[in-house]
Amino acid sequence: MTLTIGVDVGGTKVAGGVVDDTGTVLVQTRRDTPADDVGKTRDVIIEVVSELATGRQIQAVGVGAAGWIDANRSTVLFAPNLAWRDEPLQAYVSAAVELPVIVENDGNAAAWAEFRYGAARNADDSMVMFTIGTGVGGGIVLGGELVRGNNGIAAELGHMLTVPDGHQCGCGRLGCIEQYASGSALVRFARAAARQEPHRATALLELADGDAEAITGPMVTAAAKGGDPVSAEAFAQVGRWLGTSLADMAQILDPQVLVVGGGVIDAGDLLMGPTRRSFTEALAQRSRLPVAEIRPAELGNSAGVIGAADLARRI
Repeated sequence: MTLTIGVDVGGTKVAGGVVDDTGTVLVQTRRDTPADDVGKTRDVIIEVVSELATGRQIQAVGVGAAGWIDANRSTVLFAPNLAWRDEPLQAYVSAAVELPVIVENDGNAAAWAEFRYGAARNADDSMVMFTIGTGVGGGIVLGGELVRGNNGIAAELGHMLTVPDGHQCGCGRLGCIEQYASGSALVRFARAAARQEPHRATALLELADGDAEAITGPMVTAAAKGGDPVSAEAFAQVGRWLGTSLADMAQILDPQVLVVGGGVIDAGDLLMGPTRRSFTEALAQRSRLPVAEIRPAELGNSAGVIGAADLARRI
């Protein structure tokens, strides 16, 4: 049995784990991310790896980072929620821990975990995964390998154009799918409807102490599960947009499996029901042809750690 370490670096936390070759996380640890300090963030990653490696025969380390990674899986070119700009992370971590290291985009790492050990583990060729959180991320597997592109920054699924001249996206474009099928979009839809039709958002507004601008994603989920119509309709809107994007992926890539992950899927059928209906409607002309099944992700918050560790095993 070989052991590798996976580290998932986000804007708020650095999570790490020792992972065996069955995808099982044997030991875990985590630290807060000092996101505005490059040096301290690197040091925290070193601390996590060093703690996990102590007393164990570790083969390699994989670091999943929320940012654009170069084609050599060594440099963080840009990280929107961290202070990294052309950061040579692989060289720094490898020198400090004296182990082989690779760096990968966190969405790619999570997608790889679901392909190998999660919702798409019975697929041997292809999968597309959308990760629905504050934004929209994801990853693509074709021919049993991650699609990384010429420069290492492929599969930025959240920034596909969905609505021409639509809502402003953080990437600078207008109308990206991230603005319509994310947790942030869910909250925006719910707040707008609560302002316009407060009589239909009684339960939701009660959770927000009557202030529509104080509505959060967990509030929308809780109210929708309790039957609040405005909250349920917000999920329906997100599902409609997500379903059409999944249909686009089916048309373009014809993968074996489509996976939906991220925190928003905790809502279950409130999201997945509208998503599947929209997907089916968008592919009505293909009703006689096989299309990929949509499945919820299975590995939850461990996916980034598991995926990074498994990619490190392939160095």
